[in-house]
Parts: sequence; C-alpha cells; structure tokens
Amino acid sequence: MSSNPAPVPGDVFDVRKVRKFIQLMNEHDLAEIDLRQGDQRIRLRRGPEPVPVAAMPTMPSSGTGTASIGERKATEAPVDDNKATYIRSPMVGTFYSAANPDSPPFVKVGDHIGPDTTVCIIEAMKVFNEIPAECAGRIAAVMAQNGDAIEFNQPLFRVEPD
Repeated sequence: MSSNPAPVPGDVFDVRKVRKFIQLMNEHDLAEIDLRQGDQRIRLRRGPEPVPVAAMPTMPSSGTGTASIGERKATEAPVDDNKATYIRSPMVGTFYSAANPDSPPFVKVGDHIGPDTTVCIIEAMKVFNEIPAECAGRIAAVMAQNGDAIEFNQPLFRVEPD
C-alpha cells in the first residue's frame, strides 16, 4: 500500500470509501453492497459463508466459564427442535447479555418472552443496539456468551414458541 493517504490514479480501492460503505451497511442493516464503475468493482457482504456444522471447531473448556458447544447443550432446556424459533443477530458486533456488568441478564433459559422483550445488546461501531425478541415463547437456549464477537444472522437464542 502507498503511504500517501490520497487515492492514486489506478488504485482500485480508497480505504475511506470502503469504510463509509461499511458504515452505511450497518446504518441501513444491509447484507450486501455490490458496486461497479467501469472495470472497478467493490463487493461487501456481511456474515460468513455457510459452514457445515461438522466443520465448526469447539473451544476446550478451561473452567473459566467458557464452554464448548457440546457442554452448552447440557444446560439448555429440552425443546422440540422442529418447533424451535431462533433469534438471530441483525448485525456484526459484540454480544452483551445485560445492560451493564452489574445488571442481571435480560433473559435466561426458561424465561417467557414477547415480541417486544429486549433479549440482549449488540455493540456495533460504538453504538449499543437493544435487540428485541420479535417472537413469543420460552427461551430454550442462550447460544452466545457475554462479550462474544458475533456475525450477522448468527443464532443468539433458541425459543420454543408458546
């Protein structure tokens, strides 16, 4: 990369423009931007490519509160997976289960929720976004840990509908 901050003729990407596109994606909850001008193209997409479940690594438990995926299932309430609804992340960011470190979590396994119930906060670009459930039922599983980096459309909660 050039040390010159101004775009150089022939450079394909202006980092300031790319950052602005990312900001616009977050502000308007866009999943993808695909722009073309002449022979130049910029394509930005939120979220990872789908990964088969078998290929997802699990983190070994260190006894510090971080559990592997298999260990989390042991703490989940039983649920009929055919009827389950998932509350998914509407954005990339950091997951917080409570309003602040001294507050109790917004929801926990077994809680009954309504569409307007705040279930978590996602911090994106220094903005704290309260995430509503947008469904009704009972929290069957919390699928993210406080402070986790999360991706767009990542399942955060499994809900058993009423």
